[in-house]
Amino acid sequence: MAWAKKNTYSFLSDHTRIPNLGLGTWKSAKGEVKNAVLAAIDAGYRHFDCAYIYDNEEEIGQAIKQRIKDGTIERDDIYITTKLWGTYHQPSKVEQGIMQSLKPLQLDYVDLYLIHTPCGLKFVDEKTNFPKDADGKLMIDDISYVETWKAMEKLVASGLTISIGVSNFTIGQMEEIKAAAEVPCVMNQIEIHPALDQTELIEYCKSKDVALTAYSPFGSPDRSWASDKDPALLSSPVVKEIADAHNCTAGQVLLAYHLNQDIIVIPKSVTESRIKENFGALGVKLTADEIQKLKELNCNFRACPAKFLSEHPHYPYK
Repeated sequence: MAWAKKNTYSFLSDHTRIPNLGLGTWKSAKGEVKNAVLAAIDAGYRHFDCAYIYDNEEEIGQAIKQRIKDGTIERDDIYITTKLWGTYHQPSKVEQGIMQSLKPLQLDYVDLYLIHTPCGLKFVDEKTNFPKDADGKLMIDDISYVETWKAMEKLVASGLTISIGVSNFTIGQMEEIKAAAEVPCVMNQIEIHPALDQTELIEYCKSKDVALTAYSPFGSPDRSWASDKDPALLSSPVVKEIADAHNCTAGQVLLAYHLNQDIIVIPKSVTESRIKENFGALGVKLTADEIQKLKELNCNFRACPAKFLSEHPHYPYK
């Protein structure tokens, strides 16, 4: 099986560097995520992808603090990404939004702060993340994400984050950010895997010197709304054939698919053996023909369409 001893890095447009493979923490449950982060640090991971809305940052912070305290790592060794949730899109709320992550993470700053989606939501209070009206309808805030972005820039100036970027943004939405930005947008984190190729968006971002992070690289088969009709990438004959050729696993092939195209990738796992296995993808070098075969699995399947936001004017997947 493929194995790698250390991570590789990419440089972002603001001249900071980011590990190419990180641990995703979406859907990592409380009671499990702390041990997952500890195992990941021990396996060589130095990049951790978090978000306020994942509701597990306290345990992530505990794990990081433990490994700093025992001398395994220093703060500068690790790269922490987290994200601004929609209820904090108003410029006056953006700093409050990042503090909602910094406090549980027990950090003074994060390395990268992303606008989680282009879609703002009404702020009710700190405990209401999905505000609904009397009829049970999601309460949206159509605040311009450009206004939110300008407030994000102030977080860089104040030292609460080193870099800023976006997640789930379209080409048109990124064009608006680019036109207004004084601090560069260094990242767009989006769903990418062979069943959702995203070639046009990927090429756009690369042409504008915006890095890409792929989430749900396996097609998120463990999501609660999965269907038997969805593409099963991990059991795909094409993926298995390539894995056999490289004496590696299907999961490692799917991660190498991104890494070999200069796309950062953040697989989620809470299982120590799988965490180690995923790290081994850094040692898998696919051929151009193999990458093309994987691209031919594209069927525009989106595992995470965020349908609860579908009526929002800034919904990106129309």
